[in-house]
Amino acid sequence: MLRMFPATIIIFILLALAADARPTPSHPIVDTGQHTCFNNRKAAACPQKGRDFFGQDAQYQGNEPSYTNNGDGTITDNVTGLMWVKARGRKTTWKEAVSGASKCRVGGHDDWRAPTIKELYSLIDFRGDTGRNGQNGRPYIDTRFFDFKFGDTSRGERSIDCQDWSATKYVGTTMGGNETAFGVNFADGRIKAYPTTTRRPGRRDKRYIRYVRGNPAYGQNRFRDNGDGAVTDEATGLTWQKGDSGRGLNWKEALAYAENLTLAGRSDWRLPNAKELQSIVDYSRSPSTTHSPAIAPVFDSTSVESYYWTSTTHTEHGRADRAVYIAFGRAMGHFQTPGSKSKKLIDVHGAGAQRSDPKSGDPSRFPQGMGPQGDDISIYNFVRCVRGGKADPATPPPPSAFSTTSRMRGPKPPLEEEINGQPGGMGPRPGPEGGFGMAPPPPGGGQEGRMGMRQGPPPEAFDACSGAAAGSPCSFTAPHGRISGICRAPHGDLICVPEGRRGGPPPQ
Repeated sequence: MLRMFPATIIIFILLALAADARPTPSHPIVDTGQHTCFNNRKAAACPQKGRDFFGQDAQYQGNEPSYTNNGDGTITDNVTGLMWVKARGRKTTWKEAVSGASKCRVGGHDDWRAPTIKELYSLIDFRGDTGRNGQNGRPYIDTRFFDFKFGDTSRGERSIDCQDWSATKYVGTTMGGNETAFGVNFADGRIKAYPTTTRRPGRRDKRYIRYVRGNPAYGQNRFRDNGDGAVTDEATGLTWQKGDSGRGLNWKEALAYAENLTLAGRSDWRLPNAKELQSIVDYSRSPSTTHSPAIAPVFDSTSVESYYWTSTTHTEHGRADRAVYIAFGRAMGHFQTPGSKSKKLIDVHGAGAQRSDPKSGDPSRFPQGMGPQGDDISIYNFVRCVRGGKADPATPPPPSAFSTTSRMRGPKPPLEEEINGQPGGMGPRPGPEGGFGMAPPPPGGGQEGRMGMRQGPPPEAFDACSGAAAGSPCSFTAPHGRISGICRAPHGDLICVPEGRRGGPPPQ
């Protein structure tokens, strides 16, 4: 005679079976690849729990990037299920890029499509470094599997003039009225909206396209309000804070806020990495069209115009003093539109853009922003925490190793010394009289060479000439004040060389 199970046991078993039957996420997030910890300025030993800077990208391991070269011109992403064209192709207009998918027959397949911005961003790898030109830059994409080349500086391009189109149009407009579509720049690790129509002849109005096929549900969120201050996205398996921090925080404060949050009966909240946070952008919404942030209405936001921190450091020109943020509000910039007499704070890159901010400091030091579009500098950004997925706390390798636990085949990423451009991991420094130069270390490479060398211009000097012609006047804000100069190309890329200098090594 069979014993009858108590009702409570039967209910428990049914609940367990129901949990196991949850659908597999259709939008799994590929990890950023970042396995090095940083403080506000440079690579550093990974902190212990409870210490400053704990909880950053490298300390939570997710779905490690994993690709298969199929040997027929296609690459399969083993995490997302998406298949990609390996080759880069040629630069083309946005309309040609989108329509050209129907003619693609790579690998014998006829169902290629132009990728959405979420599909395209799944390929980004934050072990990159913008670099100063195509020779010492490290792309934000795994070049062991995907073809890539920097902009051709011999033809007047900048090394970063190599963006990839997505099929996602911006629902608003940028630069004072441009119709734009989002793209990823795998040279400098950003999402921006670019003009879809050519208003002037020139190479920079055309960009690359890399077609994709498979997993058509990728990037489509399935949000469920849990009724306890949390929202679960069944497409990714991640659970999100329904509200936000309610006030702006610098990067160190943002990490601490997330690690100390207790919500919905859980205390395992963390600051999301760049790819996790971008996964919840709603590209059908924007402040100028829906009068809301670019996020689903199931979420609460303190401000319609809002930037949100991620746990991912953005390494640029050998420096690590910036972290990635996602613009859920308009990505603003101090920009002078054609025909206007002065700069205005306008939408330059679109709600849903990904840029980076200094991790600390005073935003009032940047009244005109930074870069050719005068990117708005906030520093004190909002936080929306996440939990779940496969992101488990871990102790990454020491910063000098810059190693990876990825299943990707091939050589290890460069050492910290290579990433930072010089031994010791020191960032760029101003030369004498406000100038900048590249001074080699003394023979023997002693301590004087490690700590006293001048290492080239800061990223602001490159940004000041982005999109400009050689010989154009330029200016940028440095730690010791405003610097004016001329755009020159002493090392391949245009940089803002201070007046009275020609861009070579400073006098010894």
